[in-house]
Formats: sequence, C-alpha cells, structure tokens
Amino acid sequence: MDLNIIVLAGVLAAEPEYRDVSSRSTMVRFLVTVRTQAPRRRVDVLPVVLWNPDLHTDLPQMRDDRVWVVGSVQRRFWADPVGRRSRVELVAQEVRRRTEPASEEQHRSA
Repeated sequence: MDLNIIVLAGVLAAEPEYRDVSSRSTMVRFLVTVRTQAPRRRVDVLPVVLWNPDLHTDLPQMRDDRVWVVGSVQRRFWADPVGRRSRVELVAQEVRRRTEPASEEQHRSA
C-alpha cells in the first residue's frame, strides 16, 4: 500500500501569499519553518500550498504564527521560456493556528 500523508507543526516564515489563479480558484502559499533536534539540529523552510481555502476559517495570517499543516507531498511541473521546471511542495488539506504555547526550548532557539 502506498501512503502520502504529512503532518507538520511549525511557524510561518512570512505572511501568506494569496493568489487568484483562475475565475474559480484561489491559492494560498505559506512558508513554514520546522525546527528539529534529532538526529541532528536543523531548520527547514517548507513551501505549503492550500487551494480554495474556506475564508471563514481562522487561517494563520502573520509571520511567526504557529501552525499545524495536514496534507500530502506533490511535485508540480510546468514549462517556461527556460524549459521544463518542477517544484516539490506540500499541498495542504488543512492549515490551522496552533494554540499551545511555545516550549522553553523553542524560545531559546528562536
């Protein structure tokens, strides 16, 4: 069985970018910072895309908002004048604000 599910807990690296990509579609792009300690200390900034968000949902809006993201990993292809290009991104089914306080370790590493 194949499975493509991601769950992230992180922090917005920038304000979300809203785009109308057609008369029927809206895309919100988030950059989410995820810090890990094991097996080694690292910081990743991951691109997250949410299509046609429910605008009545309390989406994170500000840099440093703590977020949960649930979705899948996808590779998108397109052509431009340079040639064929691709990007790996996390396609969210849900993005929510995290309400729990930051841990003491996260405060020290910020």
